Amino acid sequence: MRQVVLDTETTGIGADKGHRIIEIGCVELIDRKLTGRHYHQYVNPRRSSDEEAVAVHGITDEFLADKPVYEQVAQEFYDFIKGAELVIHNAPFDIGFMDMEFQRLNMPKTHTFCTVLDTLVMARDMRPGQRNSLDALCKSYGIDNSHRELHGALLDAEILADVYLMMTGGQTDLMFSGGNDDEDRKVSINLAEFEGIDGSTLPIIKATEAELAEHNTLLDLLDNKSDGAIWRR
Repeated sequence: MRQVVLDTETTGIGADKGHRIIEIGCVELIDRKLTGRHYHQYVNPRRSSDEEAVAVHGITDEFLADKPVYEQVAQEFYDFIKGAELVIHNAPFDIGFMDMEFQRLNMPKTHTFCTVLDTLVMARDMRPGQRNSLDALCKSYGIDNSHRELHGALLDAEILADVYLMMTGGQTDLMFSGGNDDEDRKVSINLAEFEGIDGSTLPIIKATEAELAEHNTLLDLLDNKSDGAIWRR
């Protein structure tokens, strides 16, 4: 399954009020694993940003003056997200802007070539009555976002990817591809017999009591969010 975790920054609130996208950030997941592929682009909106918006994302009109306009990046953006499930926090906001920008170029609406998963809706279902902003979810799931002084599309997409994986279990099976039929197979390794390149036996470093306690705390969290942590099976 291919997913793209996505965020945008804009000149203000309301695509219907003439506001435009000024930054796009996307990170790719394949089968719940980060692939390292991403899409990041600043966009010249051909209009000024509201002061309130600049206070949130810190992206000035002067910074955007020499950036490409949306028409120049739309196809590349479309190609990156096409066919994926988009993972977005408060999806109607971003999708509304994307649809507005695509329609300006007579391109199709997002729902015709992507599906959408809204992590804000998911969080509200899982955590009724609690704050479910991205910062609040980071605090709840123990994700470090101390480097997030201002909003930024790529940074927020990267943080949201971590939050989404924790919300949906925080784990995937460790699998390796093998065989001509490309079917995945689980690989078992006996560490006690694993040798280095020079023939020497590699040392086995055991976890400390404090590390084991932290590990069990995380496993308790995974047990509550999924059908059981794989390390306890």
